[in-house]
Amino acid sequence: MKQKPVDRLAGGAIQTALIVGLCLVIVLFFYSRPLALGGLVALGVSAAYEWRASKLRKKELAQYIENLTSGMDMTVKKNIVTNPIPICILQKKGSITWYNKNFGELFSQTDLIEAHLKQLVPGIKMEQLFHHKDKPLIVSLNDRRFKLVHSDVSEDSGDSEMIVVYWIDVTGFEELKEMYRDEKPCFIYVDVDNYEELLAKSSEERRAIISSQIEVKIRQFGQKNFGAVIKYDDDKYIIIVDNKQLEKLEEGKFSILDEIREIETEADFPISLSMGVGTGGKNLMQNDEYAEAALDLALGRGGDQAVVKRLSKISYYGGRMQAVEKRNKGKSRIMSHAIRQLMDQASSVMIMGHKNPDMDAFGAAVGIYAMAKDRGKQVGIVIDFVGESLQALYDYAMKNKGYTIFDSETALSVVDKETLLVVVDTHSAEYVECPELLSRVEKVVLIDHHRRMERMIENTTLAYMEPYASSACELVTEILQYTGEKTLISKVDAEALLAGITLDTKHFSTKCGVRTFEAASYLRRVGTDPGVVRQFFQVDQTLFRRKAKAIVDAEILPGRIAVSRCDEADANIGLVTALAADEMLEIKGMRAAIVCGGDGGGRTVISARSLGEINVQVMMEKIGGGGHLNMAGAQVRMPVEEAVRQVKAIVAEEIEEKEGKRE
Repeated sequence: MKQKPVDRLAGGAIQTALIVGLCLVIVLFFYSRPLALGGLVALGVSAAYEWRASKLRKKELAQYIENLTSGMDMTVKKNIVTNPIPICILQKKGSITWYNKNFGELFSQTDLIEAHLKQLVPGIKMEQLFHHKDKPLIVSLNDRRFKLVHSDVSEDSGDSEMIVVYWIDVTGFEELKEMYRDEKPCFIYVDVDNYEELLAKSSEERRAIISSQIEVKIRQFGQKNFGAVIKYDDDKYIIIVDNKQLEKLEEGKFSILDEIREIETEADFPISLSMGVGTGGKNLMQNDEYAEAALDLALGRGGDQAVVKRLSKISYYGGRMQAVEKRNKGKSRIMSHAIRQLMDQASSVMIMGHKNPDMDAFGAAVGIYAMAKDRGKQVGIVIDFVGESLQALYDYAMKNKGYTIFDSETALSVVDKETLLVVVDTHSAEYVECPELLSRVEKVVLIDHHRRMERMIENTTLAYMEPYASSACELVTEILQYTGEKTLISKVDAEALLAGITLDTKHFSTKCGVRTFEAASYLRRVGTDPGVVRQFFQVDQTLFRRKAKAIVDAEILPGRIAVSRCDEADANIGLVTALAADEMLEIKGMRAAIVCGGDGGGRTVISARSLGEINVQVMMEKIGGGGHLNMAGAQVRMPVEEAVRQVKAIVAEEIEEKEGKRE
C-alpha cells in the first residue's frame, strides 16, 4: 500500500529531529562526555519508542482499511446480485460468464453460464453491442423491450476481454414512441383525372350517377381507413389519416386506384385518380407541402397513381395505365404565345436536350431553333457528342441547312443573364447536356413528354410537360402551328421533327394518339419525305450484328420478360440496346424486354420496352432511370453484370407483385 502524504510528512519530521539531536550529542561530546553519553542514551530510547509507535500505527491503519474494504465488497456484491435491473457479464465472443437473478428470470433455461447471447436472443447485433456505446441496442424479448447498456469490466485497460451488460426495460417508452408515430396525421390530396373530359363524354343522366359513384368510392375509402374526407371541388378531395393506416395503404399498393376503375362510364377511357401523400414532416404545414408536391409529381407522371413523399424518400404506387390523350389543344396555343413573348424579351436563345441526344431531342431543338430565328434572335443548340443513333440525321441537317452548334464550354462563354434557355426532351437536371447552364441564366423553358421524376429542374419560368404526348417533337410541332399564319419551318426542320416522332412511336406502332397523327400530317404538308426519314434509322453492319447477338442470347424469365446483355462495350451501345429491346417484342408471347450494355466509360446503359401490360417505367425507376409505361431506360454507374443482376431482381419482384394481385 502506498504511504499517504501526511504520513510521509510526519515520518520525515521525526527523522530530522533525531538527526539534529545526534548532531547536538556529538558537539556536546567535546565539552562534557558524561552529558553526551546521557543525551545519546535518551536519543536511543526516543528512536526506539518512535519505531515501535510507527509500527503500531501502520498495523491499525491496515486493519481499518481491510475491515472497510471487506464491508464495501459485501455491499457491492449484494447490490449487484439483488439489483432489480437484469445484469450479465459477457466475454468478447458473446458467451455469458456470470448473471444475476433477474437476468436469469428472463429466460426459461436453468443454467445460462457459457451460453451464447445470440442463441438466447436471435437476431441480436453483437458488433453494435460491443463497439457502439453511443448507440444503445434495443432488443425484444418476451413481448418486452430492453435497452442494453454496457461497460468494460476493467476501467484501466480500456480494452477489457469482458463487459458488464445492463438490461434496462424500456417497453413503456418504446410503446409510447410507436403510438406517437402511428397517430401522426398524414395528408392525402386526391384529384380525379380527366374529370371534365369524362363528364363531357357522358350523357346527362349518367353524369350525376358517375359523379356520385366516384364520391361514394372515395368516402368509403376514407371511412375504411378511419380518415376524414373533405371535398373542396367537384373533382378534388383531401383525406386525413394517421400514419398507421398509411402503412397499411402502402402494403396494399393503394387498392383504391384499381377499385375506382371499376366504375362503368360511357367514355373510351376508365376513371383514374392521382393521389399525393405527405407524411414524416416536422409539423402539419410541412406535411401539407409534401402532399402538394407529391400530387404535382403524380399529375406530372400521367396520373392513375399515388405518390408518397417523406423528408428524404419518395415512393410510387400504381401508374399502370397509359396516360389518356387530351384532345384540347388550348394549352399548346397558350404555350406558343408565352414562349414567343419570352424570346422577344431575351438577348439570345440557347437550346439543349439530354446527354447523348437522340432524334427526338435534336428534332425538338431544331423546331425551337426555327421559332427563335423567326423572332430575329441569336440562337444556338448545345451538343457535346453525336452518337450513331443521331449521326445520319445530324449530317443531313447540317449539310442541307446548317445550324449553330455549341459545345458546353463555348455555350457557357456566350450566354448571359438575359439569355433564354430552352430544355427539350428531359426535365432532369442530371441528364441535360450542360447542367452548368441552368445556373448561368435566369429564364428556363422546359418542354418534355416524359413522366415526371423527383429530380426535376427547379425554378423554371415555363414548363410544358405532357406525358400523354408521344414525343417532344410532337409537342414542339403543335407549338409551331400556333406561332403565326406562315409556316416557320423548312423541309429539313420538318423531317427532323418527323424523325423524332417516328423514333419515339417506333414507326407509329405504339403510344400514338389522334394528336400524334395530326402533328405528322402537318409536317407532311410542309414537304417531308418519308423515304428520307426512313434512311435515318439505318445502322451499320457491326451494330446490326451486336443487336442480333443480344437477341439470340436473351434469357426468357417467368412472365415472358426477356433480359439480355451486350458483351462488347461501345460509345453507341444505347442504340444497340434500344434496337434489341424493340425487336425482342416481336417474339411471340413476349410481354417485355430489357437489354443492358456498357458504354466504355464506366456506365451501363439499360433499355426497356413492353407492349403496355407491364410498366417498364416503374421498373427502371427502381434502378435510377425513368421513361414511359412501355418505353423506358436508365444509365447507371456499375458493371454490366451487376446491372443484369439487379434487373433480374426487379423483374422477379414485378412478377411476384402481379401474381399476388391475381390471388
